[in-house]
This record gives sequence, structure tokens and C-alpha cells, in this order.
Amino acid sequence: MKIENFNVTETIETAKAVLAAQKKISPELKIMFELLLTIISLMVGRLSLTSRNSSKPPSADPNRGKGNKGSTNNKPGGQPGRTGKNLKPVDNPDKIIPIEVDKSTLPPGNYRAAGFEARQVVDIKISRVITEYRAEVLQNDKGKRYIAVFPDGLTRPIQYGKSVKSHAVYLSQYQLIPYERVEDYFVNEIQIPVSVGSLFNFNKEAYDLLEPFAALAKDKLIQGTLIHADETGINVNGKRIWLHNASNELWTYFYPHEKRGSKAMDEIGILPNFNGTLVHDHWKPYYTYGCRHGLCNAHHLRELQWVTDNPGFVWAKHMQALLM
Repeated sequence: MKIENFNVTETIETAKAVLAAQKKISPELKIMFELLLTIISLMVGRLSLTSRNSSKPPSADPNRGKGNKGSTNNKPGGQPGRTGKNLKPVDNPDKIIPIEVDKSTLPPGNYRAAGFEARQVVDIKISRVITEYRAEVLQNDKGKRYIAVFPDGLTRPIQYGKSVKSHAVYLSQYQLIPYERVEDYFVNEIQIPVSVGSLFNFNKEAYDLLEPFAALAKDKLIQGTLIHADETGINVNGKRIWLHNASNELWTYFYPHEKRGSKAMDEIGILPNFNGTLVHDHWKPYYTYGCRHGLCNAHHLRELQWVTDNPGFVWAKHMQALLM
């Protein structure tokens, strides 16, 4: 391993060789020097930890840049077996524009219609649509008025419809666009004034509506045979907290919590009630649960990479190849 241009590993190996050849120092002093060299190796090893060779997140890498993904023999573009996303003509276009032949460009002769050639253009049309509900009012001969019943949820003279709300939640929560930019999008592109406060309320309404789904996802995970679990740091209102997740091939459950360990996991309520196989990154709090445990091979590969980076440990590269 190196620190800038200084080869620490090579220097330590040289020091060990010199120490082994030294006959004039006492055994006690020799043991002390060997211990110091071991401590230096461990400390330098910790300095060399990155997201490439440990469980550290990429955000913690010093001067991080784009990593080299490695070279392959694949040609550029879609690979064999990949499902393509090519455009395909449709049988019922929304608009048809006929194009007639400019007959003045044709040589003399008699011509008859023989069909057409079609080419289609896919576009989008984003526009505001306002629907007005007019409830009939009847009045009897005594002057008493009877008004037709408006649809459920229609309580104001003008309000946002479900498509506006769902579109806003999609942009905010799935595409992760900041509130102010979503607000600009609605005002500038669709001419609908939507405030940041309204966007927050739309997300809160969606969150409340998803409560039954959250309970269902937790139950499905608990009753399943396999859970992958992890936790990662996130910022909420400038405060560092932890986003816990539990998932299998069909269900995923996220839960933000101020704590990273067992206190949070107990409060979430999935792992304490799970009896299948729990796959994780060897974080000690996971072992407080009595289910079966499996360790994440992605973390194994990173940790083996750290060993591979040290000269003389060829076995680690072979183990990487085996796991891959």
C-alpha cells in the first residue's frame, strides 16, 4: 500500500528484514519493534479503506471521482438478451395529416390513388384541464332549494384534482426533484399555481393513504423466508439520521430513525418477529435476532479487495473469483 508516493508496505518489509538480521538487540526489544511495525501496518491499512475495498460509503472517499468499470469485449449499445426500448408505430394515431403529391412535379400521364406510406412522430402535450361540475338546483313553489350532490371530495369552488396531486408526488418522491423546482415546473409549463405548502400536503396525503400498504409489506416480509437488511445515513432537515430497509424479491420496507442499531430495528418490528434467513453486512446488532444469518457477498468482495491490494495475498484474488 502507498500514501501518495511513499510505499509503506515496502518500507515495513525492509524494516522487518533488517530487524530479523539484527543479532545484537535483546529479544524483548525485538518483540517491541515487531509490535510497533504491526500497529503501523494496521493504522495505514485503516487509512487506505475506501468504498472500493470496505463497507465505507462512496461519499466518504477522499477526492472521489469516477471509478474505472473495467474493460469488456462487448460492443457498444444494447447487449444480447436485453429488452429493447425502440419506438413502434401504433395502429390508431391520435392525429392524421394527409400529404398530397404535388402533381405539377409529375410527368404527363394518368394517375390513380394507390394507398399511402406512413411515418409517425411521437410527441407529448402537457396542458391544464379544468373540469367544472354544475350541480342542478331545483326550487319548489315555497322557495325551498334542492341542490344535486357533488362527487365525494369536491368541497371547494376550485381545487386540485387527483392527477395534479399524483403527478406532483411522482416528481417529488420518485424523481427526487426539490419542492421549489416542482413548483416552477407547474407554474411555467402547465400554468397551474402550486405552492410548496401544497406539495408538502400532497406528499402527506399520499403517505397517509399508503399506511395499509406499509402494514402489508411488513407482514409479507415477516412471513417470508429471506430478508436483506441494511441501513444508510441520510439527512433530514439538516440532521443526520438512518434509513433502515428490509427487502426480499417482492417487498421492500423503508423506515427512517435517529438510531442505527437494535433500538431502531425493534421499533420497526420486522426483524424481532422474523424466523427466516437474514442477509446483512455483519453489523453486530443484526446478531441480536434469533433467525438464521447470511453475510452479504458484495461486502465480502470489497473486503477481499483490501486484502488483494496488499502484496503477497494471492488467495484473496482467488476467493474473489470464486464468489463472482
